[in-house]
Amino acid sequence: MGRQTPLFSEHERLGARIVPFGGWDMPLHYGSQIEEHHAVRRAAGMFDVSHMRPVDIEGGDAQTFLRRLLANDVAKLQSPGKALYSCMLNPTGGVVDDLIVYARGPNRYRLVVNAGTADKDIAWMREHAQGAALDIRPRDDLAMIAVQGPEARARTEPLLPEDVRAAAMELQPFFGAEGAHWFVGRTGYTGEDGFEIMLPASEAADLWRALVEAGVQPCGLGARDTLRLEAGMNLYGQDMDEEIGPLESGLAWTLAWEPADRDFIGREALTKLRQDPERRIFVGLLLTERGVIRNHQKVLVEGREVGEITSGGFSPTLERSIALARVAPGIGETCEVEIRGKPVAARLVKPPFVRNGKIRIDP
Repeated sequence: MGRQTPLFSEHERLGARIVPFGGWDMPLHYGSQIEEHHAVRRAAGMFDVSHMRPVDIEGGDAQTFLRRLLANDVAKLQSPGKALYSCMLNPTGGVVDDLIVYARGPNRYRLVVNAGTADKDIAWMREHAQGAALDIRPRDDLAMIAVQGPEARARTEPLLPEDVRAAAMELQPFFGAEGAHWFVGRTGYTGEDGFEIMLPASEAADLWRALVEAGVQPCGLGARDTLRLEAGMNLYGQDMDEEIGPLESGLAWTLAWEPADRDFIGREALTKLRQDPERRIFVGLLLTERGVIRNHQKVLVEGREVGEITSGGFSPTLERSIALARVAPGIGETCEVEIRGKPVAARLVKPPFVRNGKIRIDP
């Protein structure tokens, strides 16, 4: 038995198929992964993401600490509620975790870290915070529900507490609004608009049931993965890890190189890799023949191995097989993927494949 979120009984009540994930028992789907996927692209779906861990960091040294800890720069967060995405690196430039950080006020931040790495992440933070004037507080008392899709915000609006409702509906993407007990971010992991809501665990089931009544489709891990893959979003442990850093996983845009004197953990190693002409690149692939791409399959050019699939699968929106892959530089515009021992033709594309309900590549 794994750990259970405050919504576990709701998943059982709805007949979800439960699977282990990152030490938690989580819903894979509620009957049809494909229908759940389409619900998010076309209307509204919701995910229990209470296995992820909010972590509040506050104190006089909080900003200084996070500017050292994270590869992106929290000094960019000039407005309360503003969020950014960042990797937290080790000294060799590998990724300890990827996360979102919200500014909540001067030297007050909320990070949201991944489920399977949460304990490791918090230990890493505390190790590097020794002697600093700050408090690191994991918010185990909170649950999280992500409501995603073109109709997600409208269907959620009447269910939000009055003290955060108006502010939440006025949010720009990658901002959050905070009430007395709820925190609502206009963020997500699907490529669609919507909210990620952090609220007291004791109130989560009531919100979940109300969203069901409002016509929001419960969705499991299966749809979450196909949606994020179509959106070209990385998954920690597959697309990057403690050995593979942001420069080789399509996350160079998350690195704040300026100011040059900000010595974030991993900077020296990444500076050297940045200048390496043989550094691998991160690409999207679209299969042009029949087949299904899976993780760890070989990428070939004229029979020569040039890389590996990091995330692959069937795209319900495109009705084609797509992937993210790490490959040698300069391989051209076409390649093959080795599927069951046979090369199958594919084309290199620039992710995302789908965003905001629209296909973003030439199929």
